[in-house]
Amino acid sequence: MKTSDKIIQFVKKEPILIVATLLALVSMFFIPLDKEYFGYIDTRVLSLLFAFMVVMEGLKELGVFYELAGLLTKRVKHFRGLAFVLVFLCFFSSMLITNDVALITFVPFTILLLHMAGLEEKMIPIIVLQTIAANLGSMLTPIGNPQNLYIYGLSGMDMGSFLKVMGPLTALSSILLAVCCMFQKKQVIAPIKLEKKNLTKTEKIQFVYFVLVFVIALLSVLRFISYLVPLVIAILGTLLLKKEILRKVDYNLLLTFLSFFIFIGNMGRMEAVRSTMQSLLEGREVILAFLLSQVISNVPAAILLSGFTSEWELLLMGVNIGGLGTLIASLASLISYKFYAQEEHSKKGKYIMSFTVLNVVFAVILLIAAILL
Repeated sequence: MKTSDKIIQFVKKEPILIVATLLALVSMFFIPLDKEYFGYIDTRVLSLLFAFMVVMEGLKELGVFYELAGLLTKRVKHFRGLAFVLVFLCFFSSMLITNDVALITFVPFTILLLHMAGLEEKMIPIIVLQTIAANLGSMLTPIGNPQNLYIYGLSGMDMGSFLKVMGPLTALSSILLAVCCMFQKKQVIAPIKLEKKNLTKTEKIQFVYFVLVFVIALLSVLRFISYLVPLVIAILGTLLLKKEILRKVDYNLLLTFLSFFIFIGNMGRMEAVRSTMQSLLEGREVILAFLLSQVISNVPAAILLSGFTSEWELLLMGVNIGGLGTLIASLASLISYKFYAQEEHSKKGKYIMSFTVLNVVFAVILLIAAILL
């Protein structure tokens, strides 16, 4: 492949990183490089994000989530029950394994399952609901998605406060998802048989290690131990047990965070910019966070707006609801779309239409609830 083709491919794949890097570079013309730049970088967020990505990549490689999905669908007799399992599998798992990992794992599994059951025509409604479920389930916990981990660390919230803010919206989301699943037909489906994978002794050791790193990282999120502990263990242990996992970590996401840290830090030092942004945000945090997420996605929106407001609860609700809406509002949503689009007889236009309509309905209901709360 030519160098120019590689560059074009990279730009198409990582537009948010490109934009974030350009913004950081432009801001550096106004605020020259100095020692204050070191204060911009939230090393705790970057370290924990890295540790969780290592864990999720490791467990995914071992087929742990696939096995879990297989167990849950084993005794399903009709399509409505299958819809409940597949949708809520994404909803609940995303709270611990993040929305993107839930979709990377369970959407291909769903496509395989529906092919086996002869239910290809059900792919669009189920995958769309799974995507919404992953984006909404992940908002309950600090480790559910990158923007939560960032805001949780920056705000100094405790777990109780975090759950108090996001709990009601998550509960409402589960009700809305259940209603959508109830509308699926209760048609009988053939028994689904999946090939069982037995872990080798080495893989069992790797499984125990990745679970241990997850628990240690979770303790760090809860501020019981330093963020350096899971970081060091994740790097050294993975190098010893399964070093190829380190190549699969999404370093572009970490670089995106880094670029936005620099940009926001520099903007915060420009009095005119800071005062303008603060006045725009005052009293409109939820709506502006939601709208900005539709254009640049909710992770960058969270990082960008965090530099100009201390209304963490409103920002948290805004960027999480902001994952609904356009296909790029949550970059995790693109994962589902890409998997579906690769199908031989995929109907991309119908998928985008169904996705947009259902996302808008969910977003409007949740925005009204957030404002009333």
